[in-house]
Amino acid sequence: MAVTVRKVIVRAAMVIIGLPVLLVLTVVVCMRVLDRTNGALVSSGEKREYLLYVPRSYNRTKPAPLVISMHGAAGWPAQQMNLSRWNRLADEFGFIVVYPSGTGTPKHWEVDDVPFISDLIDKLEANYNIDATRIYADGLSNGGGMAFVLSCTLSDRIAAVGMVASAQLLPWNWCTDHRPVPMIMFHGTADPMVPYAGGLPSSRFAPTRFAPGPPYRFPSVLEWAADWARRNQCGPDPVESVVAAHVTRLEYTNCAGDAAVVLYSIRGGGHTWPGGKPLPEWYVGATTDEIDATALMWNFFSAHPLRGAEPASERK
Repeated sequence: MAVTVRKVIVRAAMVIIGLPVLLVLTVVVCMRVLDRTNGALVSSGEKREYLLYVPRSYNRTKPAPLVISMHGAAGWPAQQMNLSRWNRLADEFGFIVVYPSGTGTPKHWEVDDVPFISDLIDKLEANYNIDATRIYADGLSNGGGMAFVLSCTLSDRIAAVGMVASAQLLPWNWCTDHRPVPMIMFHGTADPMVPYAGGLPSSRFAPTRFAPGPPYRFPSVLEWAADWARRNQCGPDPVESVVAAHVTRLEYTNCAGDAAVVLYSIRGGGHTWPGGKPLPEWYVGATTDEIDATALMWNFFSAHPLRGAEPASERK
């Protein structure tokens, strides 16, 4: 089962990076130049790297929240930092941000990376005064899919998760951890890589160019949000509102453990980070500036600490 799941995640990564060969090679070269990190640890016998940002406002005498932000397939930590712009909010609110590096070339996330994220949390808790009730995970694309994996495997440590243009490849019955985990999600209706309505990605992202076997059909974003709401035992009738000219907000309320589920849908939005650094529109679609996904995510995270978490000093 573990091998099969790993193959699914690897194939997911290849789906998301279904780029022309020349572009892939260009990305790899750029990664070698731009993929700077400032921390490393050994996890499962392998050296793993990360990019850590500790704001000047960090005060060791006060427990600080921790945000774990994961890049998409074929991305890298510094790219995720620049896309999401988490550091500016870290400066303002005094939390720590870490951008872990995926595995392989091009880099991507697999289920086998869960121990690495757990070990990374351990190391940061040993070196900094981390608030164990306020550890959050978010990601773009394949990184968003990894946030789902963490919600199923580290729900005793991860208070809430955020997903942007998330690539969901695992079925819901894969998740055996039933703790309600608050979730906030952002997805463009014109995403060419992970279609909003579900189904196959655009033909130019065909997985068969890089991975054998049939292409994977993504679930509908609306259905995925509804499934998460059922997981969290939310009320059946979500509240929908218009928050900007091209943005609607869907919120499931009355959830177990106050674990709300929120979906922002960006009409005409692409495979991009709303309010973040724009990616090439000709390739991945438009980046909206009508909302700031990072700021909205932080507001959501702040409202959803982990209940009943043990202090790091008492965790075995």
